[in-house]
Amino acid sequence: MCFLRRPGASAGWIWWRMLRQVIHRGLQSFFYKLGLFVSRHPVFFLTVPAVLTIIFGFSLLNRFQPDTDLESLVAPSHSLAKIERSLASSLFSLDQSKSQLYSDLHTPGRYGRVILLSKPGGNILHQADVILQIHRAVLEMKDGRSSFIGHQLGGVMEVPNSKDQRVKSARAIQITYYLQTYGSVTQDLIGEKWESEFCKLMHKMQLDHQDLQLYSLASFSLWKDFHQTSLLARGKILVSLMLILLTATLSSSMKDCLRSKPFLGLLGVLTICISSVTAAGIFFITDGKYNSTLLGIPFFAMGHGTKGVFELLSGWRRTRENLPFKDRVADAYSDVMVSYTMTSSLYFIAFGMGASPFTNIEAVKVFCQNMCVSILLNYFFIFSFFGSCLVFAGQLEQNRYHSIFCCKIPSAEYLDRKPVWFQTMMNDGHQHTSHHETDPYQHHFIQHFLREHYNEWITNIYVKPFVVILYLIYASFSFMGCLQINDGANIINLLASESPSVSYALIQQKYFSNYSPVIGFYIYEPLEYWNGTVQEDLKTLSQGFNTVSWIEQYYQYLRAGNISATNKSDFISILQNSFLKKPEFQHFKNDIIFSKTGDENNIIASRLYLVARTSENTQREAVELLEKLRPLSLIQSIKFIVFNPTFVFMDHYSLSVTMPVLISGFGILLMLILTFFLVIHPLGNFWLILSVTSIELGVLGLMTLWNVDMDCISILCLIYTLNFAIDHCAPLLYTFVLATEHTRTQCIKNSLQEHGTAILQNVSSFLIGLIPLLFVPSNLTFTLFKCLLLAGSCTLLHCFVILPVFLTFFPPSKKHHKKKKRAKRKEREEIECIEIQENPDHVTAV
Repeated sequence: MCFLRRPGASAGWIWWRMLRQVIHRGLQSFFYKLGLFVSRHPVFFLTVPAVLTIIFGFSLLNRFQPDTDLESLVAPSHSLAKIERSLASSLFSLDQSKSQLYSDLHTPGRYGRVILLSKPGGNILHQADVILQIHRAVLEMKDGRSSFIGHQLGGVMEVPNSKDQRVKSARAIQITYYLQTYGSVTQDLIGEKWESEFCKLMHKMQLDHQDLQLYSLASFSLWKDFHQTSLLARGKILVSLMLILLTATLSSSMKDCLRSKPFLGLLGVLTICISSVTAAGIFFITDGKYNSTLLGIPFFAMGHGTKGVFELLSGWRRTRENLPFKDRVADAYSDVMVSYTMTSSLYFIAFGMGASPFTNIEAVKVFCQNMCVSILLNYFFIFSFFGSCLVFAGQLEQNRYHSIFCCKIPSAEYLDRKPVWFQTMMNDGHQHTSHHETDPYQHHFIQHFLREHYNEWITNIYVKPFVVILYLIYASFSFMGCLQINDGANIINLLASESPSVSYALIQQKYFSNYSPVIGFYIYEPLEYWNGTVQEDLKTLSQGFNTVSWIEQYYQYLRAGNISATNKSDFISILQNSFLKKPEFQHFKNDIIFSKTGDENNIIASRLYLVARTSENTQREAVELLEKLRPLSLIQSIKFIVFNPTFVFMDHYSLSVTMPVLISGFGILLMLILTFFLVIHPLGNFWLILSVTSIELGVLGLMTLWNVDMDCISILCLIYTLNFAIDHCAPLLYTFVLATEHTRTQCIKNSLQEHGTAILQNVSSFLIGLIPLLFVPSNLTFTLFKCLLLAGSCTLLHCFVILPVFLTFFPPSKKHHKKKKRAKRKEREEIECIEIQENPDHVTAV
């Protein structure tokens, strides 16, 4: 190996260049030997993946188990709200809460809810008989537990100019039945059966009372409707697989029956399918539980795996036909597997970071763990199973067998005597090209289109200004979308769109969004309630809220009776012996915890309830209330916590959901920076970082403008977008920076001609496979479709429009290659002149 020092080049630069070339050539040599090894033992490499698939496929069928705990999947794993819930539960347990309205304040437990909605213009208060009839039917249900009843009016109109806010009419009423389960497994099973019967009863009542609309919900409804997405999507995923198989088969075909490879396209997709089945089997063997977010894994694995398949096919087309088929396979491995190994490693790093302890959402962590296994198996199955298929296809081609019918191709003289249809089916390209051409695959329809039409059009000087304008529009919309990002803490984003839970949530938001959820205000340390300063502090904290508080009622009771309770003994004595024994105040006993030390009673903890006036966006305002009240607990003398069951899902959700993509992006960025001096040309990494950043921000901004919130599905798609962009841009960029043609335009033409076919094949198969997701009635699959469609479209836009134009403006410059070629040509001409002078008798030979 010889290295010539460029004028002005430092010794360090030469050593770095030597190191890069040694590493690159070492990897190429390794994969060349791997390709030879696979080509010499194709049966072994075909059999082992098939056996693994059979073994783990049976485990998939036998050990399949869905995950039924929705909260543990989609709520932040480590949040202050869960600690606050534990504290609230330890102070006021559910089996001691007899309040008719707020008994589910710290844990929902088992419950059944129904919203009764009157017809437009109707008044639900005029239908009290029907409401009571439905209510009695619920209470008379068999196997029911002791229940507490909470109710709420919605769509309320008040009497004009009334001082006490009298209700004139209401459009809807919400009734909640809380069940006592006491934490027992048996009682919980009975409660689950009660909920199921409750939903059936509400459906029956709806048929009996057509003048009302009934919307029911139970505690298991969210999980049931979350899992319903998987049941609805099963048939559509099979249709998607069929579409991908068809697209891959057609895009791998040619008119040339010898060099056409339709079965390799088909087998490439099947390779990814069996690797995904094997990965799923490993997941369930390790006690994994299925959830609907894992629906995205087949699409993620297919997008990466088929890229390797089509690149190997392109690498095979670039090999010389006069070589033995085993050497051609080895050359294809040497050419393709280096870049595919790099992109697979980055996939593994990105999803490995997403599966790290830094990820605070269990659904994202489980998905990333499964995806890491899928990436490893994809890589193994492609160089083994698909490599073996490539060996057999190459052997058929070398022996001149038909690529579809596997019969011997007749000679040209024999074909000339046959009908046109027979000549078309058996045409091996002898009419169009010679077998001695350097690239006999030029007639593949995608390569022909890129070479003869598209490359010339996209590099036309009159097209470039329009591309720059297009990119400015793309960047401006992306930036505008990035400024409007919304967190997706709303659980209905993950449910089947036509499910009872979504219908219930929409009606509840429409008619019951004037007030926030009831927020529990827990004072967990002894407090001098009789002290005037403490009373003022409590008023300050509850200012701006509607309160349901034993403290306020007690103060009013004292004022109404003109009773003085300015010291501890009088305050507690009157509270216990007089106030709490009144029938109208007895329910406050559940909100106060007394302790007795000797003859002295103390209040060690208490709770009150806060309700805030809100607009339609109740969820966001509830988060703002939480962020407003929680810091006050640190600076006030009163030690308190605030809690509502919805806080578990909303507490720091935006930070928890964006952390995985930030960590993955940082990991990939760090990897690309650290390998700056290990790749053949550092500018390749620089351009790759710019391209991936542009694609990622474009997908993020455009999906926000498309009403996609930042939930766990969209975050997983953003992590995938990072890798999908690298997968397709990296080969194109590295081929460009290493090209030695005279001009940048010619370099980008050659890059597109070399890798454009594989990129277009893979992205088109990927996008066509997404179409069936449109017909799955689920918010989860809608989000998956939108994000993956944007990821594929933005990547295609950059690979075929933006990069081919921008790379002709900016570095790396190709002038030094031109100078080198001129110097070599001049030196060659001088050598020829010397030979002519020394051998005047052999001029013609020279």
